[in-house]
Amino acid sequence: MHAVNALRQADVVIYDALVQEAILSWAPQADHVYAGKRGGKPSAKQRDISLRLVDLARAGKRVLRLKGGDPFVFGRGGEEAQTLVQHGVPIRIIPGISAGIGGLAYAGIPVTHRDVNQSVTFITGHDQSGNATGSLNWQAISDGSQVLVIYMGMKHIAHITAQLLKAGRPASEPVAVVTTATTKDQQVLETTLGEIVADIAASGMSPPAIICVGSSVLMRQVLDWQSMAAGVAPRNLDPLGRGRPAESA
Repeated sequence: MHAVNALRQADVVIYDALVQEAILSWAPQADHVYAGKRGGKPSAKQRDISLRLVDLARAGKRVLRLKGGDPFVFGRGGEEAQTLVQHGVPIRIIPGISAGIGGLAYAGIPVTHRDVNQSVTFITGHDQSGNATGSLNWQAISDGSQVLVIYMGMKHIAHITAQLLKAGRPASEPVAVVTTATTKDQQVLETTLGEIVADIAASGMSPPAIICVGSSVLMRQVLDWQSMAAGVAPRNLDPLGRGRPAESA
């Protein structure tokens, strides 16, 4: 509701590539300025975006910087907010729902489940230059977290997969790829770590995507609520094979 209120009051909305037109329609009174950054496509430089926010605010405009997901989870929100504060511009931060949690939940995949994991790690699939992230300790990540959620990882999926297999993750480990999550164009690919590279290529899927690695992916067999709403029965009421009795909420 804070976000809707901000949209209705804004003079200018600076929005990202993952913001849908339907959301912008909540701010008909505002100027809509695109500042999206998509891999492999021409896009504004981050410093230019940040300084434009400063200039608009100093001009007396009520500026809304609108992002998909949560602005502080691989969204550069911290960088932009820091620039505004350094230039003496007052800010208000409205948190969102990160795709690594909300997008997976919409696809029927819980990032935590008591029978599956007590840890989850969020990872970016590329560095600031768009190349495969070289600063990550894949061995430590693999050893330390039962479930991995990878943002922006499709471009470098072969590299990521190779690093995880090298670190000891089994080739049979369940993996899900969710593209354009929560929209009418959402697609979900269920595969394994050993097959994901070939399966993505065969599927024709394209970013934006969230990739989940771990046994929590199996929970989609019983939690695919969209299929159930369409009349399809769950594939497996106990995908983990634990036989736990149902508990009341």
